[in-house]
Amino acid sequence: MSKFVKDHLTDQLKRELDGVQDMLLVSVVGLTANRTAALRKSLRQKNIKLMVVKNSLARRATEGTQLAPAFEGSQGTLAMVWGASDIVSLAKEVIRLAGEKDLAAFLPRGGVMSGAALKADEIEKVSKWPTREEQLSLLLGQILSPGAKLASQLTSVGGALASQIKQHSEGGDAEAAEASASDAAEPEASAAAAPETAG
Repeated sequence: MSKFVKDHLTDQLKRELDGVQDMLLVSVVGLTANRTAALRKSLRQKNIKLMVVKNSLARRATEGTQLAPAFEGSQGTLAMVWGASDIVSLAKEVIRLAGEKDLAAFLPRGGVMSGAALKADEIEKVSKWPTREEQLSLLLGQILSPGAKLASQLTSVGGALASQIKQHSEGGDAEAAEASASDAAEPEASAAAAPETAG
């Protein structure tokens, strides 16, 4: 391969990887062309890209970037996979695919996460972490929990207070009714006692 072609391919790969911070490396040696095409299509539906590339070319293209540690000491033909919502989602998908019987040749080989190299066995550990969406959901639950608890306490106190006010007002009406009845009975008693006094 001429220097001109190498430089052209390196520049093209640099543009392709521009902005990528996390990546995994997988082996696809042994997959048929049809199986590889189906794999690429399946990954594209999940916003994941797969590219088979020479290690030497990948090293040149990622030199001085956060992706460089992924290719340190890498050997053989490897494919780069990147995308998804985060590295955890990517790792989950890679591990899931590696477990499928018809993709026995698809194996995780390493990668890089936030500038730190990942070994093959570490990818499975990362796949067991909560995804970004799951972390946000947990965080949201923790944020809302005190508010919900406070609202519940305020509501219960308010309900108890309203109940007491209602009971008091009902009791007050009864007392008022008794007082009215008592006031009405006093003139009648006075009127009944008046003739006796006169006689």
